Amino acid sequence: MRLDKYLKVTRLIKRRTVANEACDAEKIVVNGRVARASYDVKVGDVIEINMGARPLKVKVLSVAEHATKENAAENYTVIE
Repeated sequence: MRLDKYLKVTRLIKRRTVANEACDAEKIVVNGRVARASYDVKVGDVIEINMGARPLKVKVLSVAEHATKENAAENYTVIE
């Protein structure tokens, strides 16, 4: 799944266009490297989101095409 879509489906970022713009602005880092919106997210990846007051670091537990509001957070675990 594309990185921008993953961020939207898991509700880490509210809209896919905002996720896409964050990737273009180099605010998203995957496994220590700046990632483009087209990056293919895999289980075990570590995603850092450097937007807002404090950065967020999560580890991908699963990649699901669809997620409800209740189970969206089950796709990742917060590291920092």
